[in-house]
Amino acid sequence: MDIRTMHILIGEKELSELQKNVWSDKFEPAQLVSQDKKEPVKIRIRGGHTREYPKKSYEIVRNGKTYHYNAETDDPSMIRNALSFRFFEIIGVPCPKTRHCLMKINGKSHGLYLEIEGVDRIFFRKRGIGVRSLMYASNDLADFSLLHPDTGRRKASLFQGYTLKIGNEADRTHWKSFILKLNTLKGPRLGRYLKQRLHIDNYLRWLAGAVLTGNYDGFEQNYAIFRHKPSNKYWISPWDYEGTWGRNCYGKKVDSDLVRVTGYNKLTKMLLSFPPIRKRYKKILHDLLNRHFTLKKIEPMVQDMYQSIAPHIYRDTTRKWSSSVFDGEPQIIRDYIIERRNIVAEELKKL
Repeated sequence: MDIRTMHILIGEKELSELQKNVWSDKFEPAQLVSQDKKEPVKIRIRGGHTREYPKKSYEIVRNGKTYHYNAETDDPSMIRNALSFRFFEIIGVPCPKTRHCLMKINGKSHGLYLEIEGVDRIFFRKRGIGVRSLMYASNDLADFSLLHPDTGRRKASLFQGYTLKIGNEADRTHWKSFILKLNTLKGPRLGRYLKQRLHIDNYLRWLAGAVLTGNYDGFEQNYAIFRHKPSNKYWISPWDYEGTWGRNCYGKKVDSDLVRVTGYNKLTKMLLSFPPIRKRYKKILHDLLNRHFTLKKIEPMVQDMYQSIAPHIYRDTTRKWSSSVFDGEPQIIRDYIIERRNIVAEELKKL
């Protein structure tokens, strides 16, 4: 797998502005140099708690298309996001493409990064998916409930936790109506409403992917919701899967039973309260355990990624993890898969 180098040129003033306030979402103009050609781009620092790390992650807009360049500081393997998105792609859930790259800014090496395709209009156009609106679940208020998780009081707005990326005020209202009806309709009325407004199979496959990869932070945030055209149903797509495959989002090793098979949000709870949907979810999980969430399928992907990035990891002085820790990560991922398969199989018997 070819590892290309991103050459970014940015003025000293613009670079200073970028570094002055890491929590600013303001873009600065820069240039991308490729094959002796320069093209204008926009760049900003991105991320949550990682913005305060020495090695920054960036968002770059190039020819109208958004790309995220993640330092993956908390992942000693540096492949967990890439491996997760590859898995989601295999199981039929729309998700970003990824590739590793080297980055230089004004000639200075910043080491290895993971390029992640942004979920935007071009993302959907490339996949032939019509989209009416798109929202990012940017924090844990995006839990599909009416109440604030910390105070237990009614949320000031049912759009709290979300960032509208495509759409208008009517689309905000449409989503708030969905959350309200999810929490107030009962029994058959709720069942009929969810079938009308939600692509249930897509949601269940996304849920299964989050459960199998062990993304504890992926149920109440770190996902994208989009309204499909012409069906007018909501679909879901994963985002930020660094804390998976046996480690959390800070890089700490976690037990393989950290995530329960039913996940952690109100929409999942309501869906699985209907026996036919619960039966469908069990079948999806069962099929994935047999066909895709196996060592035979996943280990070759891990090895391919490792072989491509290992020489660059060993030379990358920006990494906080030692080479010996990096070398041990395939075994951690292997152990996780073996343990997780057994745990999910046992939980399926009780679901």
